[in-house]
Amino acid sequence: MKEYSLVKRNLLNQGLLPLYFHQDAKTSIEVLRSLYRAGVRITEYANRGPEAFENYKQLLKLRDAEMPDLQLGVGTIKDLKSAQKFLEAGADFLVSPNADQDVIRYSAVHGVFHIPGCMTPTEIAIAEQAGSQFIKLFPGNLLGPGFISSVRDIFPGLHFMPTGGVDPERESISSWFRSGAEAVGMGSKLISKKLMDQGEYAKIQQSTQTVLTLIQQILKDGL
Repeated sequence: MKEYSLVKRNLLNQGLLPLYFHQDAKTSIEVLRSLYRAGVRITEYANRGPEAFENYKQLLKLRDAEMPDLQLGVGTIKDLKSAQKFLEAGADFLVSPNADQDVIRYSAVHGVFHIPGCMTPTEIAIAEQAGSQFIKLFPGNLLGPGFISSVRDIFPGLHFMPTGGVDPERESISSWFRSGAEAVGMGSKLISKKLMDQGEYAKIQQSTQTVLTLIQQILKDGL
């Protein structure tokens, strides 16, 4: 588990949280290598299948052997039992699609960087009161950039990251950052199941490099 402030700082600096899952361990490993070669230094592996836990442990071993500066978190953490299981395995941070108060409080007490998923101002307020500082707006495609513009002044101490509904192109990404997002989560639109199934790791690397460069340009140009 990495230091809370370090994970937060690296996510803000990168501006992108790539996320993926594949049932095959070897495919999961090669995708992680591709992301790392692209310049990714913080990423999320999703807990979306029975193979996820064993795959994740293999990814941690790979990270420790080849990518010591990579922060590897786990997503789709919906309850405290799952959170504790992956943290014990060595997860650097947690990401959730929901705002489970037990997970939020546990993370806050133990200094774990955790991003809960919220869709309404009520959920955001509940997460904030339980100890959250970074909020995943999910599903982003239903909320849209205007949602952040509407709520960011109400929650000035929080960081927002939409996931879902972020396209790998300048107009889409820029609109989210202009609205107040400080990072974007990208899954299948960046790392599609088709590319993984076909072993198109070079394409995954290239598209990820393109998005990373685009985000840095957007931030540098003032959106």
